[in-house]
Amino acid sequence: MTGGAVGVRATARIDARGDGRGGTVLPTLRGEGPLAPRRTRAGGSEARVLLVGAMSGPLGGDHFTVTADVAEGARLHVGSAAATIALPGQAAGEARYGVRLKVAADAELCWLPEQLISAKGSDLRLTTHVDLVAGARLTLREEQVLGRAGEEPGRLTSRLTVLLDGRPLLDQELACGPGAPGGWDGPAVLAGHRALGQLLVVRPEYARQPVEPRLLGEYAALTPLAGPGALVTALAPDALRLRRTLDEALHFLG
Repeated sequence: MTGGAVGVRATARIDARGDGRGGTVLPTLRGEGPLAPRRTRAGGSEARVLLVGAMSGPLGGDHFTVTADVAEGARLHVGSAAATIALPGQAAGEARYGVRLKVAADAELCWLPEQLISAKGSDLRLTTHVDLVAGARLTLREEQVLGRAGEEPGRLTSRLTVLLDGRPLLDQELACGPGAPGGWDGPAVLAGHRALGQLLVVRPEYARQPVEPRLLGEYAALTPLAGPGALVTALAPDALRLRRTLDEALHFLG
């Protein structure tokens, strides 16, 4: 980890491997500064990791990177102990939070962190890049809350890119808050809501039998992707109702 006037630079890495007996081992589990991955109790073949925030942030100028690599035969579940709050900092410039995920064939990753909250005055760019091999299984949830209670949001730019065997399965970007392109809070995008999220589920069987598109409430929809994936997008007035909607969607998809 490095720090100073330019902000904090920190990384965390998680590697999951099959143990040859139907279980999963974690040969690499390390973090720096504000990124502290901890193994938690799990059952069956799955390994569970919790990302614990050891410091505030990300603050302005900070650069955080988290990587997870799930090898063939392994099953990994990653969550976080609390919400991540993007805050303004003394260093100039935007903060950056990069997530890099790789999942091999016959491997499974559940990436289910808590919400990301964009506090007033913050400026954060979140990039999530996922590389999947055919036969991989993925459950990925993103939840973003624009501002704390009674507070205007900061600037938040979020991009999610998912590749399957090197070809795009999903690639999308959204910018919200002060300085974002006009219309982000209008009826065609957030329509005044302050909590937004998505749930991406990739299953090999979806390539043979895609899910049926459907509404999951007034502000949530399930959409099949061109490949073995299904995407749920949702808006809500607050984080609690957003989580409830995405939990119901996850239960529906199994």
